[in-house]
Amino acid sequence: MIFGKTITKVFGSRNDRLVKRYRKTVAEVNAHEAKVVQLSDAQLRDRTMQIKDQILHKKIRMSDVLPECLAIMRESMDRNIGIRNVFNPENNFNPEQLKGDAGFDAFAAIEDQIIQGSANWQTVEIPLEVYQAVREIYPESRPPFRARCFDVQLIGGLTLYEGKIAEMATGEGKTFVAPLACLLRALEGYRCHVVTVNDYLVRRDALWTRPAFDALGLSVGFIQSDMDPGGESRRRQYECNITYGTNSEFGFDFLRDNMKERVDLQVQGSLDFAIVDEVDSILIDEARTPLIISGAAHDDAPKYRAADAVARKVIELNRAWDQAESAVDAAKRMMKSAEGDEDKSKSKEIKESARTRRGEGEKQLAAAEEKKKGVTQYYETELDRKQVHLTHEGIAAAQDAAGVGSFYVGNNMEWPHLMEQALRAHVVYEKDKDYVVERGTGGRSSGEMEVVIVDEYTGRKMVGRQWSDGLHQAVEAKERVPIKTETQTLATITLQNFFNIYRLLAGMTGTAMTEAEEFSKIYNLD
Repeated sequence: MIFGKTITKVFGSRNDRLVKRYRKTVAEVNAHEAKVVQLSDAQLRDRTMQIKDQILHKKIRMSDVLPECLAIMRESMDRNIGIRNVFNPENNFNPEQLKGDAGFDAFAAIEDQIIQGSANWQTVEIPLEVYQAVREIYPESRPPFRARCFDVQLIGGLTLYEGKIAEMATGEGKTFVAPLACLLRALEGYRCHVVTVNDYLVRRDALWTRPAFDALGLSVGFIQSDMDPGGESRRRQYECNITYGTNSEFGFDFLRDNMKERVDLQVQGSLDFAIVDEVDSILIDEARTPLIISGAAHDDAPKYRAADAVARKVIELNRAWDQAESAVDAAKRMMKSAEGDEDKSKSKEIKESARTRRGEGEKQLAAAEEKKKGVTQYYETELDRKQVHLTHEGIAAAQDAAGVGSFYVGNNMEWPHLMEQALRAHVVYEKDKDYVVERGTGGRSSGEMEVVIVDEYTGRKMVGRQWSDGLHQAVEAKERVPIKTETQTLATITLQNFFNIYRLLAGMTGTAMTEAEEFSKIYNLD
């Protein structure tokens, strides 16, 4: 251990060595800046397309032009996301600041075109003099009219380009970093997907970065949840070089495409390169979350109501067991609390009181366990897995209550499944925690009371989603609201398996190191 610490102190950690290598590349990027700022918008675009063509035809490698490409992207972001905004009427830029500057006349000429309606501030050709003039007024690399990436953001872009995770705190500019890596991969022919956490950020980030990519001849699209799942608009977004979207939209489009009968009906295309924002949340915390596409199966509302009635009777029969179990748990808690006080306290009075309570707890535990021996358990509960299973006695009691004979013959074979779902709905799924009951606002259920699932990770209501395998119908029967047609699973995939399909994966977060081992083992992400 001492030897390892000495080596690290002399040569630096692996992370230090990687960052040192990246800094050398950033120095090369900065060396290109003097040349790049002298190029017009058209020349930047032409050079970008030339590089892309040479890479795709294997005349050069990305490593040969990587510093130049990053310099071009930084300049395009600075011009088209930042400086071009001086012509946006909403920004109230005062051109008086440019007086005496070479860029004033050029600015005034363009402003006249925009006012007269013969040009648009987002697409008008801007002379280099204007860019230089605004840079002199706003030397700091920050808005309102500057969007030039810092060196540390270039390092973040290089990290993502190589398929690693960039740990960046909130405010360090992850929105700036993702486009850098996307440019490099897009020039290599990759389709790039940028995964963020909600529809608002998807739209905001895509529209914010689009001008910089458009200026270089690359296209940016974004997916919204209200788009037609198989429509032409969604296909067009995926045909862009860079597409922004949420993990669920990308995942569900993958499932829908795999359900299509022909390739020409698919919309998503190849899964080449993905950058995942808040990567620890999506790839670790929600990794096992299944994305499920369901379809109508059959309408068994009467059976769910019958199973619910039987489940209520079984739960009532099991109440004596629940009370005995609660008494045992209470006695154990009393003993544990008393033992803790006895061990930790130095006061004789407290110790004596604790021994008395422990003795009382032992008596209560013995009495509760004795009482429990004479009580029948009708079902077993696994709260951590949200599962409930009937015991032999429970099956017999349920069969008697149902009055249909054995559950395991003829047309009764679905009763065990119906009973299990009904018991789960009553015993382990809680109203106002796992779901809410409210009046529907649209579709067939408009005006009717309905069960709406609550996302266990975000606490948001998942309107329109249903639990599968009849669980949703069992909860509806429990809450005595109209029962929807049961659904069956048509396609499903976990987020972990979905993101492992990409040729190359990268991510950003403020807390990567805490899950470093999981990232390495599950996704081979450094």
